Amino acid sequence: MIGRLGNLRLQSLMLCVLCISLMLIPPTSDSIANELPQRYSYQVIREYIHDPEAFTQGLAYDQGSVYEGTGLFGKSSLRRVDLSTGRIEQFYEYEKEIFAEGVAVFKDRIFQLTWKNNLIFEYNKIDFSLLRTWPYSRQGWGVTHDGENLIVSDGSTSLYFLNPVTMEERRVIMVHDHTGPVRRLNELEYVKGLVYANIYQQDRIAIIDPDNGVVSGYLELSGLSEQVKKDEKIGVLNGIMYDSVNDRLFVTGKLWPYLFEIKLVPIVSGDPSKRRSGN
Repeated sequence: MIGRLGNLRLQSLMLCVLCISLMLIPPTSDSIANELPQRYSYQVIREYIHDPEAFTQGLAYDQGSVYEGTGLFGKSSLRRVDLSTGRIEQFYEYEKEIFAEGVAVFKDRIFQLTWKNNLIFEYNKIDFSLLRTWPYSRQGWGVTHDGENLIVSDGSTSLYFLNPVTMEERRVIMVHDHTGPVRRLNELEYVKGLVYANIYQQDRIAIIDPDNGVVSGYLELSGLSEQVKKDEKIGVLNGIMYDSVNDRLFVTGKLWPYLFEIKLVPIVSGDPSKRRSGN
């Protein structure tokens, strides 16, 4: 009888240890991806003038200046812009056969992608002098960096992490949410350890965990697009910029006359409010 009681107690103890061990195991990316992403609306903090002729492909903020890449054949450019006035302070115009895309400022360099030219351009940040032209086998859409890698999109479900010194591909992640792969990833920005990505031809931004590709949230910006799309030539939402020093987030779009500083507002399930604006 004592032996049986001892065995039962031992089995109970082992079961408890197993349960505790399972609780301590971190969730896998698949289990996280099954969770519904947090949805965010926005509050407009301030509006800034933006060149309505700029077919915005990428934005970056560095030491008080805005760096912008614009596209279209014959109209592609790299610019440094004064945020408060919208004035173009420095301008590099591409040859008509180049369709330029996103930009990233990494230390004292600027990297700019091209759409189908299979090239990445590397510039001196100060004077825009061309330092090197890199061959690149994929289409270039958006680019940002995490302090160690360039993070590049090509319009697919993938994000590519490149060595900024050699352009060697270090790793690839597939972006997905609770419904499956998230496609058409475009302009990118690295914000507080997460990658923000415009989804091409959608009025929302995916918020992505760069470790596993899981979309943890969506920033819904349809109201902002409706606000500016009074002119038929206004293009899609595209352009994300983050000022890490002052914790400011900015967005704009192709041919938009304004650049908006916004604040994320979590959407609570059942909350009737869609968006807020102010200041």
